[in-house]
Amino acid sequence: ARGRLSRPQRPPRWARGFGGRCGRSDRSPQAGMAADDEAELSLLECRVCFEPYGPDGQRRPLNLPCGHVLCRGCVGALAGAERQRLECPFCRRLCGPAETSDCRPLLQLLELLGPAGGGLASALSRSGGGAAAPAGLGLRLCLCLGGWGSLVNPTGVAVCPWSGRLAVAHDGKKRIHVFGPSGVCLRRFGERGDAGKDIKYPLDVTVTSDGHVVVTDGGDCSVKAFDFEGRGVLAVREGFCLPWGLDATPMNEVIVTDSEAGALYRLAADFQSGELKKCQMIRSRLVSPRGVAVCQTSGAVVVIEHLKARGPSKGSTRVKIFSAQMDLIGQMDSFGLNLVFPSRIYATAVAFDKEGHVIVTDVCSQAVICLGKPEEFPVFNPLISHGLSYPVGLAYTANNSLVVLDSGDHSIKVYSSI
Repeated sequence: ARGRLSRPQRPPRWARGFGGRCGRSDRSPQAGMAADDEAELSLLECRVCFEPYGPDGQRRPLNLPCGHVLCRGCVGALAGAERQRLECPFCRRLCGPAETSDCRPLLQLLELLGPAGGGLASALSRSGGGAAAPAGLGLRLCLCLGGWGSLVNPTGVAVCPWSGRLAVAHDGKKRIHVFGPSGVCLRRFGERGDAGKDIKYPLDVTVTSDGHVVVTDGGDCSVKAFDFEGRGVLAVREGFCLPWGLDATPMNEVIVTDSEAGALYRLAADFQSGELKKCQMIRSRLVSPRGVAVCQTSGAVVVIEHLKARGPSKGSTRVKIFSAQMDLIGQMDSFGLNLVFPSRIYATAVAFDKEGHVIVTDVCSQAVICLGKPEEFPVFNPLISHGLSYPVGLAYTANNSLVVLDSGDHSIKVYSSI
């Protein structure tokens, strides 16, 4: 069809997760730039109709329950006129159109590329002329969890401050996976569905100091809380347009970003009894805020804003730091960071380490970077410069190990100091 079926359909190694199990990374070095171009095209287009993905309409990328990704148009075509069931063309698993969901990592990648498109390789490899960033503080990978079949396009990770358990939000049948400190999966909960305590599409997750798992659900624009046994204890739907990122404070409150409303909320609740006490807007006039983190010592709050692309320029991000009283301490966008640092930084997640340094994931250089403490922001200190594909989540354990959620290969990577 259309003379294009002979094209190699292999996404690059870092993007295997977006195409599911059919993606391979055995390209020979002799293939050169032509093979890189073909791999790039396969990532950005539907592998059924070969049309490029887009943020809206029939070209919007959707996850099937099996984890493979198709455009909305092909999902509708495969479901037929009655739109009841469809068969995945790659693994033959049956599902209904209502069981599909947006492929958030691919949508964020399309946002990064901007309306003018542009080369994927050029957008994701601006790190000082292609050279790898220096090793930084010296971290070693000590644990790798999940992977394809265990996690499907994960979007958020959090650490329980007193037990060390990891909570991961992803697009599987059960939306929340809980791993023990040793890496054993202890529990899965949060059913995909339309019931009040089901999770339609998790965007981020945090764990409160009293051990409750709190999730932002982009499917019904709510914030939902569960205990570690998986029992739903609270669902807050009123007042949110699109709750996205969240982080717990030492006072057992939750800070939530609303990407569509451009606002920051403080949510206070008695999670044991499931009683909401307060949901208060604490900052407005933000630009598509998503990632957020709270410093456990000073109470400072850092937010990642996603700025819309203008004209031929690509989308960018801005990091804003507020004091505990929500006074603006400092801010820097991708353009400003690029003037100071050797690479264009497109931040997807943020965290504070135990010393109060601001840490971000950067999908342009596929790295984790320390931007310094609020009073010295920004500095440039790469912590992890290789081994990541598409980092979208960050968390720190009680012993200051760094947890990175890598949506590119559906994994959680835990790093400790050398």
